[in-house]
Amino acid sequence: MNAYIFPGQGAQFSGMGLDLYENSPLAQELFENANDILGFPITDIMFEGSAEDLKETKVTQPAIFLHSVILAKTLGESFKPDMVAGHSLGEFSALVAAGALTFEDGLKLVSQRALAMQKACEIQPSTMAAVLGLDDDIVEKICATTEGIVVAANYNCPGQLVISGEIDAINKACETLKEEGARRALVLPVGGAFHSPLMEPAREELAAAIENTTFNKPNCPIYQNVTASAILDENEIKANLISQLTAPVRWTQSVQQMVTDGATLFTEVGPGKVLQGLVKKINRESQTASATLETNA
Repeated sequence: MNAYIFPGQGAQFSGMGLDLYENSPLAQELFENANDILGFPITDIMFEGSAEDLKETKVTQPAIFLHSVILAKTLGESFKPDMVAGHSLGEFSALVAAGALTFEDGLKLVSQRALAMQKACEIQPSTMAAVLGLDDDIVEKICATTEGIVVAANYNCPGQLVISGEIDAINKACETLKEEGARRALVLPVGGAFHSPLMEPAREELAAAIENTTFNKPNCPIYQNVTASAILDENEIKANLISQLTAPVRWTQSVQQMVTDGATLFTEVGPGKVLQGLVKKINRESQTASATLETNA
């Protein structure tokens, strides 16, 4: 069974999507449509902008979403997922690719999500840290006993967990984690504490937008970050998408469940190969691949 997986923030690169634009009339049309929806020429930044330009919040999330979704659409008949999943932001790409959201609605929600997260970051200085080489339960325990707000945010693969929270609490937790034997506990260069209670203002703002958007039943199950289980019901999808901003990304658990449910090939759709690397660390037997425009030839 073929699982299609969609990357999240951090996968962006200068020149992303240009090959699609130049080689596919459909991609060109969708990119131009995106410029109109967003109200600024995001294609200029994606194709010619610097790494710094691409880091801007209002650009990063829509850019990765567009690269993934437009690539999926150019695959045409060869895009036949038995199941889909996306890492954080990638969940929106997965929902559009699986027919649960229209391209336009997906892009609008991603743009609103990016701006809402930016605002939440400005309300309270906060950050995230990558923890390598410790079992999840040890990391969870240290987060729970550290003063201030600090939580497990991204379960990326066994031995790789990202924590999220207030700056002081993250620094304290990192010290304790190193004492407990973490190979690394490294503060990340991010704008805020994503997937933590500090994203509550963004969750509330996005909730209103999601409630006012039409969702359809997806063409195949989506394994959502919040539950790490197969979901087909539109109302459940909405509720999980709203919870996602303040809840952890259960990527390890999602991939494990997909394997249990029959996934043998994981095809990454979008920029980079980060998710393929994580899949291999979660389950060595799984095959991985990158979706390419040539697949449609």
